[in-house]
Amino acid sequence: MKKLIIIISLFTAVSIFAQYNSLRQNEGVIGGGAGVTWINGQPFYSIHINPEIAFANFGVGLDLNLEFGADGNLRTENFNEFSDYASIIRYVRYGQKNDPVYARLGALDYASLGHGSIMYLYNNSPSYDTRKIGLEFDIDFSTFGFESVYGSFGEAGVAGLRGYVRPIQFTQLASTPIIGQLEVGATFAGDFNDKAGVISGAPDPITGEFKASFDEGSTSIVGFDLGLPIIRTSVVGVDLYFDYASIVGFGSGTAAGVKMGFSGLGLVTLQAKLERRFNGDNYLPSYFNAMYEIQRFNLNESTGVVNSKIQNVKFGSAVGDGFYGELLVDVLGVFDILGSYQRLDDHPQSGMLHLSSNISPEGSSYVLRAGYDKVNIIDESDLFKLDDRSYLFAEAGYKPIEYILVSLVYNWTFTPVRDGGDNVIDYVPQKKIEPRVTFIYPFNVGG
Repeated sequence: MKKLIIIISLFTAVSIFAQYNSLRQNEGVIGGGAGVTWINGQPFYSIHINPEIAFANFGVGLDLNLEFGADGNLRTENFNEFSDYASIIRYVRYGQKNDPVYARLGALDYASLGHGSIMYLYNNSPSYDTRKIGLEFDIDFSTFGFESVYGSFGEAGVAGLRGYVRPIQFTQLASTPIIGQLEVGATFAGDFNDKAGVISGAPDPITGEFKASFDEGSTSIVGFDLGLPIIRTSVVGVDLYFDYASIVGFGSGTAAGVKMGFSGLGLVTLQAKLERRFNGDNYLPSYFNAMYEIQRFNLNESTGVVNSKIQNVKFGSAVGDGFYGELLVDVLGVFDILGSYQRLDDHPQSGMLHLSSNISPEGSSYVLRAGYDKVNIIDESDLFKLDDRSYLFAEAGYKPIEYILVSLVYNWTFTPVRDGGDNVIDYVPQKKIEPRVTFIYPFNVGG
């Protein structure tokens, strides 16, 4: 039996730990590491260079990941397109979501518009092998504003814009409690990818490129919403809202909900959301979600069967009403967990779960963080079965000394399947297991 000898080296770089950790203002992290990654059972030696700096309202993060096979050759799946090279700059941002001005260029981890009835927790790069460069740009002028999302500059894809106005602010009742902050919004979002409306088709027998035989074209969704803050204090906040959304050419739905927040003197922060959804025929709520880039279009190479999200809209006539709930718990700023779940009353495959957590107290010797998404959940026993409806990131680590982290990283993600024309026609699950040693050194960058 051949023995595999793994040599783990340390070098200077910067570690960001993807979207599951964020820096305080005027901080950076210097570190780096190397390890070995098993991708679907095959070993690859990996090197990571991931710098992140937060200065004033600005933040920059890089993400260079090199994987070498046992033969010493670089795994090239990460570098098929221009966007793969450009995505070495993982993001550049100004501000944070819900600030008066917020902009983020690069990987969009969990982008949302409004209350989320059309776009909620959208991820433009669920596959590490096909990373994309997108944009979020929001401005709040106090009396009116907008939110926007553009999924990919490398190809036609998802784009959305929500404009809103607080009409009472233009009257003498602007300072009136409750109604003074009434917000009225309108949203347009669409997918302009050439696979967005594909219902059926087959690969060309000569070139291997996929040719659609029934194509609905681009997918467009419009919506209107109302938001009314009932309580706004430094400790408690309660907002009521109502959304209407329509998938153009198909069906529509509405949602009514309440958002609640509690801040307990900096010790415990709670945020909760409970929503009742009333879904008409040929309609799906939160159409652009965390798994949308995977669900948009898939072609089973062995059977030739097309499976696309627009099929679920066109042929899934009776979706039915249901509930959506969300809870965020933050303790002392060092432990947080976010969970959300959707379940429709009469639809057996309507479950949609999102979980994320980060436990890394400052000065502690351990790090635990994870993120998990799953859609089309059949029943509660199906919640944590990893398959082509799942996306998972998890890391558990220990610091033997202050600046060294030894950790095990597990990713259940996806890798693209391409046709004869190098177009992505499917995504299949990819399992990555990586023992990692990282050198971490935080520093101040100003202020």
